[in-house]
Amino acid sequence: MSTPYPFTAVVGQSDLRLALLLNAVSPAVGGVLVRGEKGTAKSTAVRALSALLPKVDVVSGCRFSCAPAGPDPACPDGPHEPGPGALRPARMVELPVGASEDRLVGALDIERALAEGVKAFEPGLLADAHRGILYVDEVNLLHDHLIDLLLDAAAMGASYVEREGVSVRHAARFLLVGTMNPEEGELRPQLLDRFGLTVEVAASREPAQRVEVVRRRLAYEDDPAGFATRWAGDEHEVRARVVAARALLPKVSLGDTALLQIAATCAGFEVDGMRADIVMARTATALAAWAGRTEVRKEDVRQAALLALPHRRRRNPFDAPGLDEDMLDRILDEFPDEEPEPDPEPEPQGPDDDGPEDGGPDGGPGGTPPQGGGPDTPGTEPQPESDSADAPQAPESPEAPESPEAPQSPEPQPSAQESTGPEQAAVRAAEPFRTKMLSVPGLGEGASGRRSRARTAHGRTTGAQRPRGHLTKLHLAATIQAAAPHQKARGRSGRGLVIRKDDLRQASREGREGNLVLFVVDASGSMAARQRMGAVKGAVLSLLLDAYQRRDKVGLITFRGATAELALPPTSSVDAAAARLEQLPTGGRTPLAAGLLKAHEVLRIERLRDPSRRPLLVVVTDGRATSAGNAGGRTDSTPRELAGHSARLLQAGGVASVVVDCESGPVRLGLAGVLARDLGGPAVTLDGLRADSLAGLVKNVRTAVASTASPNSNRRAA
Repeated sequence: MSTPYPFTAVVGQSDLRLALLLNAVSPAVGGVLVRGEKGTAKSTAVRALSALLPKVDVVSGCRFSCAPAGPDPACPDGPHEPGPGALRPARMVELPVGASEDRLVGALDIERALAEGVKAFEPGLLADAHRGILYVDEVNLLHDHLIDLLLDAAAMGASYVEREGVSVRHAARFLLVGTMNPEEGELRPQLLDRFGLTVEVAASREPAQRVEVVRRRLAYEDDPAGFATRWAGDEHEVRARVVAARALLPKVSLGDTALLQIAATCAGFEVDGMRADIVMARTATALAAWAGRTEVRKEDVRQAALLALPHRRRRNPFDAPGLDEDMLDRILDEFPDEEPEPDPEPEPQGPDDDGPEDGGPDGGPGGTPPQGGGPDTPGTEPQPESDSADAPQAPESPEAPESPEAPQSPEPQPSAQESTGPEQAAVRAAEPFRTKMLSVPGLGEGASGRRSRARTAHGRTTGAQRPRGHLTKLHLAATIQAAAPHQKARGRSGRGLVIRKDDLRQASREGREGNLVLFVVDASGSMAARQRMGAVKGAVLSLLLDAYQRRDKVGLITFRGATAELALPPTSSVDAAAARLEQLPTGGRTPLAAGLLKAHEVLRIERLRDPSRRPLLVVVTDGRATSAGNAGGRTDSTPRELAGHSARLLQAGGVASVVVDCESGPVRLGLAGVLARDLGGPAVTLDGLRADSLAGLVKNVRTAVASTASPNSNRRAA
């Protein structure tokens, strides 16, 4: 086993280390969700925490880690006889993103059940993590049903398994830690609320601190054991302090003033429910115990709010998590501490080290993470400056909005204003609204989600089949039915059935899948006319919100001037798409064909990367095509003809499409409808996207695509 990186050697990230240590002191806080960009020591800090936890005393031979002093009376391996136990280190169990439900909660031992006729339970990762740490890297990519099971067990302190004739309950109390990169997608607000604390981490912008990170990492990789030895004294001090804080925790008093401060803070920030109040109370108590005090102070409540509330104020994926600290101070100042407490005795100083590699996990003595802001030190993470948003690219040629359309010709030509006027500044999006569901026709096999029908590992059972490869979901009735006629010939004599491999049947289940929703947005001058772009952005934001709720991947292509640009490659982060859309400028000619061909290229590449995820193309345009752009094609083809050819290319690939018609005014050319027919999908107006006027759209999508795409092409699109 490799030597883990020491927890106290992590540079900066004081909030992260404090949140982890508070959960080590009081697991009832409810775990930590660590959000941040890649390469910010999230996983390193979590994996190093297990070395700081005290050893646990367990019943020898118990697979569920029962404590000898108070074994679980419902333990499946019990009842346990009184006697001494065995000490072992606290475990850190990792839950892989691709884990199955059986691996998480445990399952019936199928082989023994069928061969011996007994109900034997095989424990899962929740049993392994009891009295230790359960770590989920990239928790935002974990299937929703696994997250629900995980958080339910964390909240109740027990795992209940009711499946396949097995009814088992066992203790499952663990420190839950999840890490995620927000660029890859967000958790639902309901799931965010189930994590006790959240921490935002970012790489330091201070050169001296970045140098120290590199220096320590290189030293660790050159000699892991020697590096760990250098930090062994500091690790021991922090471990001893965790033990002392745990012992002090029951003696900490949470007074009425602190409770009023907590309640007023949660009410002032309009946090839903009461879980925030409870988590803040537990966190503030743990902070007092960590500081060696027996009474909660106002600074404890303030720090608890900074850790427990930011993620609970997020109402939708476009809200940035955070907390207004000035408002927090104003609320707390209304309830001052009744009597100032004397300062706690200073912690004993750790051994002095040369250079910036000092004793504590915050760079200070004694391994004490700071509980509030303070001056920057070599081991304290300074508040990073927020990254500026992506600047819009300059147009290839400055152009202005076109003049109002005129119905003289079905193939409109670009006006002088559209060709030569200045670029229009980005406009704000209109208020998002609720949309009805768009779905891809047919039956897919993609990732679990909430949009289109699909064969999934979870859902209603629709039948049984012979397993293709490894058996994952046994259809028990079908298996017994297949084996029953052969029992006499196989010489059955005992209780159990004689089962052969050919008898096993896999359960076929149907649920919902998440799709790749690729937006192709017209940002040309025609879209800027009559201030339509604000309404267009509001409609796309509404569809993005719907994609977030249905667990889709999204991508964004824009076209204007002479080119089409992939503004956002397919991702699970809908707020990244919303940010790119908000900054989108308009102006220039309309290279519709270039936008469609760019969509064809993106979908072709994504089909290779994720062949099971089916696409849904949403084209937002008025249907005008005034420039060939970089689409190429025959020189004698008009821009409209090139756009039609590009659309039919997408239809031939079995891509389900919807055209959002942005044309407005009393005179309409109906070009978006022509484009929709070329794509083989329906056209819907901006007003028609609203939930109360979209009743027939899903039916139209299915009818249009089913009549134009063969089953083979649909299978290829899947």
